[in-house]
Amino acid sequence: MSGSGIRSAAYGLVPADTTEDVRTRGAGVSTQVAILPVGSFEQHGPYLPLATDTLVACAIAREIAAAYPVHLLPPVTIACSHEHAAWPGTVSISSVTLHAVVRDIAASLRRSGVEALVLVNGHGGNYVLGNVVQESSARGERMALFPAPEDWEAARERAQVATSLLTDMHAGEIETSILLHAHPEMVRPGYESADFVADDRRHLLTVGMSAYTDSGVIGRPSLGSAEKGKELLAGFADSFGAYFSMLTSTDGTPRSADSESA
Repeated sequence: MSGSGIRSAAYGLVPADTTEDVRTRGAGVSTQVAILPVGSFEQHGPYLPLATDTLVACAIAREIAAAYPVHLLPPVTIACSHEHAAWPGTVSISSVTLHAVVRDIAASLRRSGVEALVLVNGHGGNYVLGNVVQESSARGERMALFPAPEDWEAARERAQVATSLLTDMHAGEIETSILLHAHPEMVRPGYESADFVADDRRHLLTVGMSAYTDSGVIGRPSLGSAEKGKELLAGFADSFGAYFSMLTSTDGTPRSADSESA
């Protein structure tokens, strides 16, 4: 489903919609869906910005908004980055605060007639977002968390990303590729020689990232490219179709791949 012609352009992190744009788009759908990018403000080594996860989440959200009639929201830019506290510049809020912020946004949207909310998460440490969706769904509210691990894997395969999702943990091939495509001006020299692998991270939550990497990088950024970034984002847009169908269906239940193509 194409969103072309039904939304104004969105630049950077902030959507450019007017209230009339939102009114017009909402009149054309049976169930209104909002997209909330959730990022972080944390170290990403010496060559990617602290805002990397927010930029990635926003890039995915913009790709979705270009393809589907959704209400694109500005991002949550500071979240749960406690494992990165050893590096200067990292800022976190508590999981309780993030939980409350998302719930308040969802409640505000429902009051204005937007029944469904998708959280586009750009930071793996925002574990509480899964709880928010789980609890909201149990209350009968329509909410989803995107991308799921399966969506990341499908996008990785489409873009021919060489690094596995286990190895590509932080500031690696995927994040570098997306920024090289969406925000090349944000990528500083040095990623070409910054590869570092630490696949066994079983104590990460206890000891933090600094126990596993001096640079802050875990992955192979040298393999990143703008073309891979473009294909990754296209893959996410394709995967989102199943979420959109589920959230806008009468009963709000997911469909199988066979029923989607029928």
